[in-house]
Amino acid sequence: MHNILIVDDEGGIRESLSGILADEGYNASSVETGEACLDALAKDAYDVVLLDIWLPGIDGLETLEKIRVSDNPPEVIMISGHGTIETAVRTTKLGAFDFLEKPLSIEKTLILIKNAIESKKLRLENIELKKQLQTKSIIVGDSIPMKALRQQIALMAPTNGRVLIYGESGTGKELVAHAMHAQSLRKGETFVEVNCAAIPEDLIESELFGHRKGSFPGAAADKEGKFQRAHGGTLFLDEVGDMSLKTQAKVLRTLDEQRFTPVGSDQTITVDVRVIASTNKDLEEEISRGNFREDLFYRLNVIPFFVPPLRERKEDIPLFTRHFLKELAVTYGRRPREITDDAIDVLMRYSWPGNVRELRNVIERIVIMNPTTTRFDSKHLPPLVYRDGGRRVPRTEFSTLHQARDAYERDYILKKLDENHGNVSRTAEVLGLERSHLYRKMKTLGIAAKE
Repeated sequence: MHNILIVDDEGGIRESLSGILADEGYNASSVETGEACLDALAKDAYDVVLLDIWLPGIDGLETLEKIRVSDNPPEVIMISGHGTIETAVRTTKLGAFDFLEKPLSIEKTLILIKNAIESKKLRLENIELKKQLQTKSIIVGDSIPMKALRQQIALMAPTNGRVLIYGESGTGKELVAHAMHAQSLRKGETFVEVNCAAIPEDLIESELFGHRKGSFPGAAADKEGKFQRAHGGTLFLDEVGDMSLKTQAKVLRTLDEQRFTPVGSDQTITVDVRVIASTNKDLEEEISRGNFREDLFYRLNVIPFFVPPLRERKEDIPLFTRHFLKELAVTYGRRPREITDDAIDVLMRYSWPGNVRELRNVIERIVIMNPTTTRFDSKHLPPLVYRDGGRRVPRTEFSTLHQARDAYERDYILKKLDENHGNVSRTAEVLGLERSHLYRKMKTLGIAAKE
């Protein structure tokens, strides 16, 4: 239920508005002065304030100014019986959502309240989105390669030079691109990402440059391309080595001229875009094979960045692990988890062919599969991290055969649950056990049942 605060020195208006809003499903409160309004806002959270301009004590305009400088302020709709255009303009400049004249139109008042609530919701979502984007631009790691990478980002981000990021899949190339944008002169503008490997060849040109309605089968409406959407900001071409030669040619022209023509259009659009690209391929080898344009390579490769694989910076694994545990605790609304040094040792022995992305997936798996566990040790880790070049790495010294057997059974059941996406019934069938028997076994071994 949304909370509405009515601030008016006329008792009749407070009473009638409170009744109407209550009938509409709102939780309405009322006060008669600006001072009482500020006291109420300090004690409780409100979504919308209906604020009269003419009040005893501090007036509505001064009250509005004080409200707008507070943290997470409500939307304010000003009310006046002597409204003028000048007054309405002034309240809007001070941050009011809108302005109502007395006598109040109930229908208009309700519409404005509904719109104000939606406006606050969008504002909060935007704040949360910005926080998430800031999180995406954090470069984790204290190894020498990562320190050097952060220094390189700090040096090159404020320029408009094009950047080509090299690295295996899962190393964090997208994170580097976000960090570049966050530290650039364009950080207040849009960051637009295109995964060139994920878009079919016949759609990539439309995705990048947009199209006009009817330009090809299925083009039911005009579409804005990624280059146009990134105007003034940054365009990240992820896995640019997978782009077709035809699209490469048009990208090359766009980089040279900073303008392009949408598919099916004769109108040229001019843009100001900084391009950051990434690849997990050796582009010079792709050039020799005829799969990548040499001239485009030289346009993109102004500033090369190299993100090393995780196996070459294993000293960062403890930092990544604890960072992901903290991040996932927030994501799943759980208390922060800890991990033992023994478990960290196991993680550091694994070669991580999937790099940082694989490590995050493993941490997320143990968080999901062990919802009541607050401290993870080696027995909570999945079997795959004990493999090193096909060999099983001894995980620990067990004092009894019973402990060793339980550890093996736990790993095996977790592996089968993972293969069957957590479905206990299907896993029991695969293991040749009754469902109830598997449940008892899981409870004994400390495995959470999540269908």
